This record gives sequence, C-alpha cells and structure tokens, in this order.
Amino acid sequence: MRQLCIDCEGPITKNDNALELCQHFLARGGEFFSLISRYDDFLACIVRKKGYRAGNTLSFILPFLKAASLSNKKALDFSRQSLLLVSGAEKILPRLAKKIPIFIISTSYRPYIQALCHRIKFPFRNTYSTYLDLDKYHLSPEEVKRLNQLLDEVPRLPSIEVSGVKKEADLSASSRKTIKRLDEIFFREIPRMSCGRMLEEVKPLGGEEKAKAILDSVRKTGSALSEVMYIGDSITDVQALELVREAGGVAISFNGNHYALRAAGIACISPHFLPLKILAEIFYREGKGELEKMVRGGLRNIGGKVREKFYSFEPPPELEIINENDLEALILKSESMRKQLRGEEIGGLG
Repeated sequence: MRQLCIDCEGPITKNDNALELCQHFLARGGEFFSLISRYDDFLACIVRKKGYRAGNTLSFILPFLKAASLSNKKALDFSRQSLLLVSGAEKILPRLAKKIPIFIISTSYRPYIQALCHRIKFPFRNTYSTYLDLDKYHLSPEEVKRLNQLLDEVPRLPSIEVSGVKKEADLSASSRKTIKRLDEIFFREIPRMSCGRMLEEVKPLGGEEKAKAILDSVRKTGSALSEVMYIGDSITDVQALELVREAGGVAISFNGNHYALRAAGIACISPHFLPLKILAEIFYREGKGELEKMVRGGLRNIGGKVREKFYSFEPPPELEIINENDLEALILKSESMRKQLRGEEIGGLG
C-alpha cells in the first residue's frame, strides 16, 4: 500500500517554531538562533561529528528557553497563536488523509505538532516529532544567571560562514574562533551544569531519526520503502529523502534548499500546497512511473481545471525531475521561493 510521509515546517507550515520561540522569549533570540543553526550545519555537514544529528539546534537552545521560564503550556499556547500554514494545506491535507495513509515526520517540538494537529484536525497518532517536557527540568538561580550571561555573549560572536565550505580548513579565522567558543559552551560548560541533562535527554528528530521514523511508519502500514513518497525541504530531511529515493520510492523537495535538492529526485517549487496533492494522488493511484511521466510532461498532462488553477498562482508552480545539469539553477529558483514564502530569515536557515 502506497503512503505519504511529509515534513511539517516548509511543506505544511511557514513557521520555524524554534526560531520564533527564541525571538519571542530571548533577548536577541533571532541572532542567537541563527548562529546556533549555522553551528549545527557545520557539525552535521562539514566535520560530520560522530554521533551528531542535523537539527540538534533544538536541544542546544533549550537551557536558554528554560532560563527564560518557557513551560510546556507556554510553548503550546505560543505555537497555537503563531501557526502559519502554506496556502491550501489547511483544507487539502485533512481531505487527502482520508484517501491516503499520511504521516507527518517533523524535527519540530511536539507542542507545535500538537497545535498543528488541533488546527487542521489531523490524527496526532500519525505524527513523529521531537519529544519535549520542559516542566521536568528545574534550574538554580546560579544557572539561570550563567545562562543569561552566555545568551548575552553568543550573539556578539562573529558569524559562521558555511556557504560553499566543504571542509573545516576552508572556514575563515573568525568562523573558526566562533566554533571553538561554541564547542566550549555546548560540549564542556553546559554539560557540567544540571541543565546539561536537556542536551543529553532531548533528542531532536532530525537527520537519521527521520529516516528511522519512515521505517517505523512502513512497519505500521505494511508498506515497502518503494511505496513511500517523502516530501521535505531542508538539511534535516536529507537522510529521509536519500532513504526513500535509493529504495525506489519518490523523494520530493518542496521549495527546498540546496541540501534537500541534492538528496531528492523531484523538485516542486510552489506558493501553494495543491501541487503536492496532485503528486500524492497520482503516486497513490498509479505509482512512481506515471508520476514521473506526468512531471516530465509538465502541465500538459494535468486536467484542464487543475491546470487553470495552477496558472492562477503567482508565480505558477514548477515541477522538475532533478538532474545534475540544471541543479544549480534549480537551487536558485527553489531557495528564492523558499525565502519568498517563509521570509528571508527562515528561508536562509539550513
């Protein structure tokens, strides 16, 4: 039985919930999060630190959020109030879930996924996310004071420039200096504090964990990996996209960045959720071969009313089989739409 596995932030929602929590609850939280996110990219993709998973930014920021008195209830309330959906997703996804087995596989914190499921009436049991229980942790006044000192220091560090960098030696001196300081903070100082438990116990569902979630979902449905369509958009989706593509399934980048596009087989660039519905329905009814045939034929193979709807969007959606010859041009178009849809700050994150 064919099924759809889909990331949340990007394909379904426009938010970056972790960034927005930092912006709302922490002083200079946006700058703080962006620097930690680049550090995450460095650890995951440049030095490939042993045992490290992409998306670990979500554990690094937790002691600071806890020091700012973030609780489970506050995280859930904030997520409900700030939820922004990709056009069409709120109506289309629940209807699609009545026809096709669908699993949401997200690095996002669980309260955010709970807020989404409540909003769109999607079954929470068909989701995977980063488990979080902030209320189980208690910080001493001394730790809160030290974490606030670090929160003041980190955004003042030089930026880490990882774009186009393939190995650590290619980094600028200022980037290496910042990485050295962040290594001290996150792998030596905080682990010695009681709040270091948060870094150890909270395991973000990114990278390899998303691939494991797909394997768990096919066990539940009795499907094979070749019967999976996976839709993602960022660095945390790379292993999931590769797993599905290499097994003969369909791996789709939706307004993806360069990480996702290099791992996917099909690119969908769109301001609206509708193309994902069309792709999922064709895959479910007719399989990968017919889906790829439709994509190669462009909008000529899509029914008149749907084609007319596509052209009503600005800009119109684009569907392409990814190949090395046009990959760089495709990355430019996809990342441009990503920033247009989600904003420059979120769109520029890994």
